[in-house]
Amino acid sequence: MENIIDIAKKVLKIEADAVAALAEKLDSTFEKAIDIIFKSKSRVVVTGMGKSGLVGKKIAATLASTGTPAFFMHPAEASHGDLGMVTSDDVIIAISNSGETAELSGLIPFLKRFNVGLIAMTGSRNSTLARSADVHLDVSVKEEACPLGVVPTASTTAALAMGDAIAVALLVKRGLKQEDFAFFHPGGNLGKKLFIKVKDLMHTGDALPFVSPETEMTKAVVEISSKRLGVAIVSDAGKKILGVLTDGDIRRGIEKWGKEFFDMKAGEVMTKNPKTISEDELVVKALSIMETHSITSLAVPDSDGKAIGVIHLHDILKQGIA
Repeated sequence: MENIIDIAKKVLKIEADAVAALAEKLDSTFEKAIDIIFKSKSRVVVTGMGKSGLVGKKIAATLASTGTPAFFMHPAEASHGDLGMVTSDDVIIAISNSGETAELSGLIPFLKRFNVGLIAMTGSRNSTLARSADVHLDVSVKEEACPLGVVPTASTTAALAMGDAIAVALLVKRGLKQEDFAFFHPGGNLGKKLFIKVKDLMHTGDALPFVSPETEMTKAVVEISSKRLGVAIVSDAGKKILGVLTDGDIRRGIEKWGKEFFDMKAGEVMTKNPKTISEDELVVKALSIMETHSITSLAVPDSDGKAIGVIHLHDILKQGIA
């Protein structure tokens, strides 16, 4: 009996070769398929039975999330009323390795009658589905990864990869930007990175720790501790930022001056010209500054240099932004 690791490696090699072989098959028919979808005034309807149907659901989801309206339609349900969801402006992507799936073949008369665009994704260019389509995309594979040669493995991987190629090609053709992609994923990590601004997370008002340059360090330490942000803003009477005092400044100060440290003033210990950030900047920019300079908080000044907030690393990480 073959070693389990060897079996797994063989499966991955067969599937990788199947995907790589697709690149050699791409020609003007792929460009035509993209053009048909791009010019469509409506949606892409993906359909397929069994394992091909599961692949189709993923392809539809990927298309929808990258700017191409799409949904999955079960071909068996289609012949029992769901075809009412399809319009003449839609484009059908039908997936079948054999190209002879009865449920898909049964849809062809309807699609032809109402002039619905049909893109077939099959492993047989001479199949009923392939010959009936406006465009046929060849996703045939040399062999399945299954030793019996019957379980859909390499063939479904190839179909899935072709679906990704379609989605990405359309994404680029539409000029979709990262910001556009985030609109379709407002609850995801990318959406958070692109939508949450510093002003949404920063601490303000009475939560801000302020000390003057003349504040004794004993009192400054109390202010830092009580506000629990690991920092105090050193400001003038008008709250203009002159510097900051951090937990790190305190540790380094004690190491440098010993007992004398507590007799010093905040202005003598503070970090001058601290890193700051605008309230209108994205939180991900604040995170980048913190990581670059190994700090955990940033003061937020207004246009006149007056402190209006502090954003802390922990608040950013709580949002799942990293």
